Amino acid sequence: MRAIETHDLTKTFMRTESRPGLAGALRDLFDRRQTTFVAVDGINLTVDQGEIVGYIGANGAGKSTTIKMLTGILQPTAGTLNVNGFDPHRQRERFVSTIGVVFGQRSQLWWDIAVQESFRLLQRIYRVSDHDFKTHFIDGVAEVLEIGPLMATPVRKLSLGQRMRCEMAAALLHRPSLLFLDEPTIGLDVSVKLRIREFLKELNHRYETTVLLTTHDLSDIEALCRRVIMLDKGRIVYDGTLTDLRQRWAGDRTVRVVFGADVDPGAIGRACEREEETTFRFRLADDEDLSDLLPALVRLGPIRDITVLEAGMEEIVRKMYETGGATA
Repeated sequence: MRAIETHDLTKTFMRTESRPGLAGALRDLFDRRQTTFVAVDGINLTVDQGEIVGYIGANGAGKSTTIKMLTGILQPTAGTLNVNGFDPHRQRERFVSTIGVVFGQRSQLWWDIAVQESFRLLQRIYRVSDHDFKTHFIDGVAEVLEIGPLMATPVRKLSLGQRMRCEMAAALLHRPSLLFLDEPTIGLDVSVKLRIREFLKELNHRYETTVLLTTHDLSDIEALCRRVIMLDKGRIVYDGTLTDLRQRWAGDRTVRVVFGADVDPGAIGRACEREEETTFRFRLADDEDLSDLLPALVRLGPIRDITVLEAGMEEIVRKMYETGGATA
């Protein structure tokens, strides 16, 4: 079953351009100059039920605009979309009960009341029964996210990490089948990030919850997503597995070996680069694993340390944009 399906999804905005100087400001009073800006340009996207998909791109690529159309906040300028079997904008009242949304810089909790009162209000809004609220939410989601001690605290007194855990819980209170996460770990420390990642993995495994994750923290993508969709200037420029993305753009993989004594690396008949007296780098071929090279390395002499070096996600994305690969 498809959780998300779009065809030629497009969103444009009208921009008013101000002329420079006092004379320009006076002209703008009578003759405003407007241009059309294409934020999302003909996106065709499908996401199956149960997938965790990373949706990435540079600032202004169109990620948040896409999320806002998929959640019904914005109406598309052109194209069609179907999310959980609904048109998000036209069937909004029934649609919102099937999704959960977490925006990293916006809160769905009431600022001046206790966290538990916000949850109770959301329970009434989503018509969640007391039984489901107790068994699924209090004994399930809230316990796993460890927000029990925070229940009586006003939202405004929570730290950023505490608030984001509560935001995550609020988005899942009504057990949605589709979860939109827009920068959910922005500004969080490492321990909170790890806790949220593990929770999302468990949520997807137990309930087959579909997750569309938009983030600039590419370590989130590496930890959670098998599939990555990359946007550039409102268009999808890559849609595939994380493994394929690495193979195409990660570049050479090398093995750094620290030997316990001076060795002759030429004895195994392959080129290498010497870093220090007993430290060498050997290149791995595209279809070669460390296990293929290891027996030859052991024959050279005792090994103190060995490390496989390859580009991380941030390096891969940077390389794509710098070389123009993201717009190819």
